[in-house]
Amino acid sequence: MKASTVIFCAIFLLSVTLHLAQSRSLTIDYERDCFLKDGKEFRYISGGFHYFRVPRYYWKDRLLKIKAAGLNAVQSYVAWNIHEPTPGHYNFVGDADLLSFIELVNETGLLLVLRPGPYICSEWDF
Repeated sequence: MKASTVIFCAIFLLSVTLHLAQSRSLTIDYERDCFLKDGKEFRYISGGFHYFRVPRYYWKDRLLKIKAAGLNAVQSYVAWNIHEPTPGHYNFVGDADLLSFIELVNETGLLLVLRPGPYICSEWDF
């Protein structure tokens, strides 16, 4: 099994574990045309935040500003060219510490829509 597949599975399992640990639910009420989060009507308001474009030192500050602006979720790509710069060599430290980013989003009380790629169409120059 390729290491990138193993890493993706580990991230997926982490997100499921965090979700289950908090006993959250997100469903759609088709009769009222709305989302239900934990059984209550919920409006999803999201903005994009590419953690790999922002120094790790500023992540918490930016996430708190996103929350203060009234958003309740962030969307982020996973830039595999950052995490696997050459085949078989992986980078998940420093500004590329995806796990810490996911945990920080959770700590700030925001929801995360993770967009794993590998093609992210994120105006990235190689």
